[in-house]
Amino acid sequence: ILLTLCCLPGTLRSRSGDMSNLLAMAIAMSIIIAGFVVYYATTVYGLQLWGTNESSYWGLDIPAFIYFIGLSHSGTLLSAILLLTKSDWRKPVYRSAEAMTFFAIIAASLTLLMHVGRPWRVFYMMPYPNERTLWTSFKSALSWDMVAIATYMSISGLFLVMGSIPDFAAARDRMTGMRKKLMTVLALGWKGTDREWKNLHRAYVVLAALLVPLAASVHSVVAWDWAITNVPGFHSTIFAPFFVAGAIYSGVAGVVIVMIIIRKTLKMQEYIKPYHIDMLAKLLLAVGLIWIYITAMEVMVPWYKTSINNFEWNTLVSKLVGRWAPHYWLMVVTCGVIPLLMFKQKVRRSMGWMFLVAASIQVGMFMERFIIIVPGQNTGYIPSRWGDFSPTWVDFTLFLILASTVFFILFLFFVKLVPPVSIYEVKEILPIPKRLKGKEIEQPVEEVEELEPITVKKKPKPQPDSGDS
Repeated sequence: ILLTLCCLPGTLRSRSGDMSNLLAMAIAMSIIIAGFVVYYATTVYGLQLWGTNESSYWGLDIPAFIYFIGLSHSGTLLSAILLLTKSDWRKPVYRSAEAMTFFAIIAASLTLLMHVGRPWRVFYMMPYPNERTLWTSFKSALSWDMVAIATYMSISGLFLVMGSIPDFAAARDRMTGMRKKLMTVLALGWKGTDREWKNLHRAYVVLAALLVPLAASVHSVVAWDWAITNVPGFHSTIFAPFFVAGAIYSGVAGVVIVMIIIRKTLKMQEYIKPYHIDMLAKLLLAVGLIWIYITAMEVMVPWYKTSINNFEWNTLVSKLVGRWAPHYWLMVVTCGVIPLLMFKQKVRRSMGWMFLVAASIQVGMFMERFIIIVPGQNTGYIPSRWGDFSPTWVDFTLFLILASTVFFILFLFFVKLVPPVSIYEVKEILPIPKRLKGKEIEQPVEEVEELEPITVKKKPKPQPDSGDS
């Protein structure tokens, strides 16, 4: 409600482009309201509305949770690593990437709340002594996820706000009404003194150094939710690096999609250039090759253990040539074949091609999460409980449409209130204007030629005439 009140007055007084933003917000809000009505029906009539059953007790809820947690590893981890390595090409990219991280965590938390069944009692997962004098079971994966998500969300939000303080102050001085009050609170009294800049850069680097191991550990904890279980296809030591590589893969692809959309809709071609998309594509290609290698190992390990564990082999066969073969090979094509086009520089610098490649990676990574979770449950160690899973329209509405729309509308509010590109950091890499021959031209610092010093000639003093003596 606060975000709507801040965005609405300026939108109604502005151009048609902002009216399209308002229309998108209205459509997204309608979808969210319809989604929560569907979830209310789930709480009233029970999980019989979902496609889950005795053999598949995790349907689309857990794959959606893993997908959004992986998507959240895009901005903060990418921004922190590039900040520590002093890569200047991160400056037009990192603000939107960090915002995508924070909003993806919120969408993941929403799917987890719907998964637990009773969200009004979700505080039972917090480790504190309650009125029943009981402690939370620290062996429960829900407690691990609660601690990991809360920690990652708080640090990521702090990292996003801290890097935006100078821009909040700049917006505070140019806005009126409720927006000015909101920006005044977010600016935290920023005045731009030398001491404030020094403290900001120092704290920013410390947070970046803290976020890199934190992001890797969070998705490793999520991977251990399944790696510690004795389910075919789950019990594997490679799950932690596999999940982290997949998270970075889908996250960087998400950053590419967001930056291309922002570049087109907000007309930021001068700041988000093909060079930046090219650098993101190179990083995406490198992570994609790592993902291809780990996926190949996921096939080789069950084949190697065939004589010991036939159930692992049954799960693998169901993926390769069985019930889940279409999903598996769709994942292979979209995540392992199409991204190889990025070896060509022409593809890496094309906005259209990169959008298609990044979108295909998003489809494939969701299929990968689905392939990890569902087939292992359907071919467990008890053959009498083998079954099938078919998602219903309620599953798609809650875990794909509702969660994605929440992420989308939060990003719309963010773009409306905060500059999606860091103003003060982009200024640091812009060329210095130089005035020459009455025309202002732009030249990089290293290309500015030294001007010859101007010498002022003094006029000679007039000599008195001989007759004036």
